[in-house]
This record gives sequence, C-alpha cells and structure tokens, in this order.
Amino acid sequence: MRDIAPDASKRERRDAAGDWWVRLDAGALSPSELAAFRAWLTSDPANEAAFEEVCDLWGASEQLRRRLLPPIAHSSPPGRYHKWTRPAAALATALLALSLVFDNLSLLWRADVRTGKGEITTVTLPDGSRAHLNADSALSLDYAGGRRRIALLAGEAWFEVEKDPSRPFTVETIGGTITARGTAFDVSTNRARTEVTVTEHSVEVESKGRAVIVEVGQQTAFGPDLPALAPYSADPDGVTAWRRGKLIVKDQSLGEVIDALGRYHHGLVVIAGRTIRDRRVSGVFQADHPLDALKTIEKSLGLRAVRLTDYLIVLYS
Repeated sequence: MRDIAPDASKRERRDAAGDWWVRLDAGALSPSELAAFRAWLTSDPANEAAFEEVCDLWGASEQLRRRLLPPIAHSSPPGRYHKWTRPAAALATALLALSLVFDNLSLLWRADVRTGKGEITTVTLPDGSRAHLNADSALSLDYAGGRRRIALLAGEAWFEVEKDPSRPFTVETIGGTITARGTAFDVSTNRARTEVTVTEHSVEVESKGRAVIVEVGQQTAFGPDLPALAPYSADPDGVTAWRRGKLIVKDQSLGEVIDALGRYHHGLVVIAGRTIRDRRVSGVFQADHPLDALKTIEKSLGLRAVRLTDYLIVLYS
C-alpha cells in the first residue's frame, strides 16, 4: 500500500499556514493568539516553509508579504521579514480601489446600457432589435445618421437583429467588427479575445484586414493581435446557456472558467500559478451560485483554497 502520510502532513501544515495567514490579515491578534502563532512558526522549519509557500501564492509580492508577516523573532535570518505599516497598507489598498473605480467609471461614461455582477437583462434597441446582456457587460449605441452600430465594451451579449438591408447592423469590439442582417448571434469579449457564435443565419466578421463568414452553428475568434480565425463548429445552446442561468464548460482552462464565474461573483479569485490556471475543466454549473461552482471545481481538480471571506479567494494545488 502506498504511504500517504508525508503528503497528508504537508497538506495539514499548509492548511494551518493558510489559516494563520487569514487570521493575520483579518486584523490584530490577541497577545495569546500572537504567541501561539510565534510558537507554531518557530517550532518546526517545515511550518515556516509552509507559511512562506502560502505567501508565495500571491506572486511573491514583497509588499503583501510585509503586510502579512508581523515583526517577530524566530529562526529566519535577520531582515527576512519586514514590518508592513498600516499607513502603507491603507495606501496600497486605496490605490487598488481607485484603479478599479476609474476602470468602472470609464465604462459608465461610455456605456448606454450596463449590467452589474450577477445581473442579466434584455433591452430593445432603437431599431427594434434586442440585445440580451450577460452579467457584468456594457454596450454603447450609435444610431445617428441612420447607422446601426453597437460597441460591446465589456462582457457578453446575444443579439436578435431586425431585418433592414439598407442599414447594416454592426457590433464592434476591440480588434474587429461583426456585421449581420436579420440574424441572431452571441458576442463575448475581454481585452485579449472576442468570440462570435452564430445561432441564426450568418454574420461577417472583420479583423486585422481579414473577413470571414460565420454560419449558424459556427464560431470564430479574433483580438487586437489576432486576425479572425477560420470558422469552426460550436454548440450555440451551450454558449448561450447563460440566458438560462447556467454555465456549460467543455474542456476549458481553469482561468477561463474563473473569468466567466467572475461575472456573477462579487469578489476576487486568484489562481496561484500558470500551470494551475491552464488545468482543464468540464461541467455544468449554476451561474447564480458561483461559490458552489468554485467549490465543485476545487474538489474535481484536487485544489486547495485560502479564503479571506468569500470576497477574496486564492486557489492553489
């Protein structure tokens, strides 16, 4: 029989390290709790190594390390840990918050229609077409001068287009455009890649000087540095399952799945390392229960998690 005791011991140490990490970051420990932490950390070099590993999950951020590790005396070489002052921590937190606020304000200023986390809505456009917006998505509209031009600024939308051969219906994202007449199609975008899936008739996709025709049941992708790909088969019902409150995943990377769940989760999920981010995931999840989906994925991939409440979660192996 294979001996699993060493692995179990390592996991126990890592779990303990994660628990101390959370408690230290949550606020001031009582004198007895701080003494217990000191005793645990210095009692075994493996404990210190486990705590270091948990800190490294954040990409070896020295500022975060300084915040998490109190100025204590132990067996490590002098100067290995430093004091992270409250003013500095507050400033870093404020800067991060400001960057998120400005990003959101930019979308607010540009968007005519927007959905929040976990919010799905349908809007009727000026020409009678309808746009179904997934959560955390934004559109701007340009109907001036007889145009029918929509910019998908963020997120995902499924469009049902009213026929009008004299006025092409065009959706633009970073890196390309999608043009349709009397059709239905789904567009999902982030800063690096846009995916277009056709559920009725066909669309023309242009990107980087290349144009492709995408028929019903097909998909293409493009980006700022990626010309439109040759159309390939897709599952339109699976792609648009979000309209039914589901997230259907077929052999996608963990990073892609976490990004999709992020549209429904009021918080941040950090993946520790590219190799973990590239792990493959398949399954059907309830979009309105992202934390349940995350726990299922953790279990199926054999991952561990450090949680600073449900709003900040770190996944590691």
